[in-house]
Amino acid sequence: MIKRSFDVVAASFALVLLLPVIAVVSLLIHRKLGSPVFFRQTRPGKNSKPFQMVKFRTMLDATDKDGNPLPDNQRMTPFGHFLRSTSLDELPELWNVLKGDMSLVGPRPLLMEYLPLYSREQIRRHEVRPGVTGWAQINGRNAISWEDKFKLDVWYVDNQSFWLDVKILFLTVKKVLVRDGISGEGEVTMSKFTGSKD
Repeated sequence: MIKRSFDVVAASFALVLLLPVIAVVSLLIHRKLGSPVFFRQTRPGKNSKPFQMVKFRTMLDATDKDGNPLPDNQRMTPFGHFLRSTSLDELPELWNVLKGDMSLVGPRPLLMEYLPLYSREQIRRHEVRPGVTGWAQINGRNAISWEDKFKLDVWYVDNQSFWLDVKILFLTVKKVLVRDGISGEGEVTMSKFTGSKD
């Protein structure tokens, strides 16, 4: 209850405080990338229950001759990379926090297609609400392996507390300011998860 109450109060305050930033980013995305401004995708939440996550769009809608999306590195623009490196693209997720789909802190919501690929231990990351930021994000983000990321997620599930959340939020601000761990080696963001090595 403390965690949920903190999420609602902090997310509400952040949305009001950051409303001018959200408005400016929305206008810039519309101008540089076109419509839609928001990117919506079904992600697994607590207990793997699907929900619609909303973020700011960061890529062009460029496709090949068959109508298939081009690779991420061909659709990503310098402006989109800026949004990701500053985590501005994550701001709309505060709405997901208010709705109760997400928490401010928790394992990041990944793709629905990953659910059958997790090991029995790795899928424990879904025992809590997914977060806007998390223990894995302040310990490497996209620059660490999937296996290490999932170990950090499960560690958080087993050790979560109000003060740990406060620590993670504080360190997240620091990470965003230095723009650390934005992408995996040779990737725009992170390579796809193809299954556990275990």
